[in-house]
Amino acid sequence: MLLSVVIPAKNEAANIAAALGAFDKLRGEGLAETVVVDNFSSDATADIARGAGARVFLKGPERCAQRNLGAKEARGEWLMFVDADMIVPEETQREILRLAESGGVDALYVREVRSGRGLRAKARNFERSFYDATPIDGLRAIRKTLFDAIGGYDENLTACEDWDLDIRLKAAGARTAITSGHLVHNEKALSLRKLLAKKRYYSGTADAYLAKWRGHPDAKKQFSPAYRYFGVFAEKGKWRKILRHPVLFAAMYFERILVGFTYVCAKLRGSRARR
Repeated sequence: MLLSVVIPAKNEAANIAAALGAFDKLRGEGLAETVVVDNFSSDATADIARGAGARVFLKGPERCAQRNLGAKEARGEWLMFVDADMIVPEETQREILRLAESGGVDALYVREVRSGRGLRAKARNFERSFYDATPIDGLRAIRKTLFDAIGGYDENLTACEDWDLDIRLKAAGARTAITSGHLVHNEKALSLRKLLAKKRYYSGTADAYLAKWRGHPDAKKQFSPAYRYFGVFAEKGKWRKILRHPVLFAAMYFERILVGFTYVCAKLRGSRARR
């Protein structure tokens, strides 16, 4: 079994070596390969990736096109899509291979831990723990034959492309599971201001996804204030975690309110611009 790790990147010279180095042991055993698709970086991303043993290709303009090219060039039976600022521990990699080889699943959610210190980092990790394997999560490891069969990522989308892929994978009958292990998302440099700017950008480009899946149960949850602010935190007994960690919940909820406000403002600006 060969796992092809596809990493889209742009100006990630500070992160790409660590992301690739995490797979050195499995690559040395012939169990993994790394494929970097660089969006014409102005820094040394591509050169660093080549030096780290990755196969490197150039493609833009957005992540969907990069990931699709990486999948096309991949040699493995399974694909894993990670970002350049993510590190996947060896034990998680081996768990993915075990599950893939079992033949019982076609796609996997991978738990995520965000790096950083202080209350905000703890609150963001607390928040992320509620999303595992929900419509807000996204499948990261996928059987290549199934990925190819549904046509890969929709390159007409610049936001919510992972949610779109999930809907189509499940519609094709994909059997899904979630790993016990996690990956580490390096968010040490993600200030609240940068987070809101990122959310503002993607919120403003979500219309194509909504137009495609309006009325779908998953899309309804993803854009439902009732689910995003209440349901996802309460379902399946998860509300008990809130009682155990009220301070983390309060800090998390404050940030969620700011993100929601940013989304509403972005939508209003977009509506005015179209008039």
